[in-house]
Amino acid sequence: MEESLRNQISKTSRDATGERQVGSARALNLPRIVLASTSPRRAEILRTVGWPFETFPVEVDESRNRGEGAQAYVERLACEKAGAAAPNFPSRIVLGADTVVVVDNEILGKPEDESQARRILRDLGGRWHQVLTGVALIGITNNDNAIVAHAATDVKFAMMGEAEIDWYVSTGEPMDKAGAYAIQGLGARFIEEIKGEYFNVMGLPVRLLYDLITRAREENEISRTTSP
Repeated sequence: MEESLRNQISKTSRDATGERQVGSARALNLPRIVLASTSPRRAEILRTVGWPFETFPVEVDESRNRGEGAQAYVERLACEKAGAAAPNFPSRIVLGADTVVVVDNEILGKPEDESQARRILRDLGGRWHQVLTGVALIGITNNDNAIVAHAATDVKFAMMGEAEIDWYVSTGEPMDKAGAYAIQGLGARFIEEIKGEYFNVMGLPVRLLYDLITRAREENEISRTTSP
């Protein structure tokens, strides 16, 4: 199944940064989507940009496959999340997403305890790392296959003293965050620079989502008008 999902990705779907002209005002009307997640951050992002949505909680096994790279991992989990919710919404667009932090080719998940949170923050201090988010959409094409892609943002974290680390961990904010920090919260004071989309670091790359949906709608419209 995973391979068939990947076959639905076009080269243009993977690169959401290029400039292009939207052919009609229809593309500006955002379709209501189902967010296959209980993440308050992803819901907050959709509300911020005015995207109509509803949430549907799903649970999937987030264990990594042997030898699986970070990009493949976030795309697979995004697909599995969307796929878990899609049967409940056969005529709707379902969105799945997954975010990880990567430093030195190592995926940093959510810390299991305060001690691990401190270790992660020490590892990030004074260095660049990358935030990857996989995005999967089911119900946007003329078939049941998913469109899947990912976005990447580079983030430079400030060097933190032990007192700062202790304070930040004591707030509780790092404990349910990939990479043990929240760019939109108290952790913002330790972010020196980012290269890429801010919302991607929060957990949902809005530009990529918009581009995938707009392209798919345009391609489906072309397909319908050219069918015999």
